[in-house]
Amino acid sequence: MTFNPNSDISGGRASRRGRNTGIAVGGGLGAIALFLVAQFLGVDLSGLVGGGQGPAPSDAALEQCETGADANERIDCRMKGASASLEEYWQDAAPTIGLEYTPPQDFILFEQAVATGCGNASSATGPFYCPPDQTIYIDTSFYDQLESRFGAEGGPLAEMYVVAHEWGHHIQNIAGVLDSTRDGQTGPASNAVRVELQADCFAGAWAAAASSTEDPEGQPFLQPISPDEYEQAIGAAAAVGDDRIQEATQGQVDPHTFSHGTSEQRVRWFATGFEQGVGACNTFEVSGDRL
Repeated sequence: MTFNPNSDISGGRASRRGRNTGIAVGGGLGAIALFLVAQFLGVDLSGLVGGGQGPAPSDAALEQCETGADANERIDCRMKGASASLEEYWQDAAPTIGLEYTPPQDFILFEQAVATGCGNASSATGPFYCPPDQTIYIDTSFYDQLESRFGAEGGPLAEMYVVAHEWGHHIQNIAGVLDSTRDGQTGPASNAVRVELQADCFAGAWAAAASSTEDPEGQPFLQPISPDEYEQAIGAAAAVGDDRIQEATQGQVDPHTFSHGTSEQRVRWFATGFEQGVGACNTFEVSGDRL
């Protein structure tokens, strides 16, 4: 999915933070599930991930991301452009599900390690949303892991799906969903899985509307999605299914520990949002055998 070259992404909410350090926790996506579940269960991971020294990355490059043409050329600009599109989308979509939209406090692109309101984190934790500071964190090197280790095809829409999913967690946070469903349980029909599948559905709803979501000058941010680009997005959703991650990292699948949903579920709920819109994303009203 490519940006309209003439669209204005300068208002996108993105900044840089982090330390130039080699510290990591666990390995690749095996740690992603650990970190995200920890956020929803209220566990502080600061004791598991170290700090570090070194200069924080500069925001100067992001300030040069002004147009859709920039977003088509550079991944950091693409992240900024995605945030601009998501901001406009949720301004309109949130009231349709009874919410008054407030944006995340920040959208941080970090390198290697970062301090957050949820504790310190490293690149090994993957993308995440931190409810206490209402901020989304992404180290874009994650996308390389998604392709090289878990077989996702990659591509711009696959990258932006990840941003849209984390933005979905922010919507859940302002709706009170994250607090009300935090019960410490895992498993195929657990609240933890329902939270993740709803965020996938929200991402699909955004993707369907992305080519009609406009910048302040009335220019669509993005061009219509091609069939190949749609396949890239659902490929990314499938790559981060509990079953796919467990098979790759443990050599076996244990449904009792599921916290994000299977590859099939994640693809299906993304498709539900894409085809039916944000109003179809209440995963908490679906019985376990239909989830």
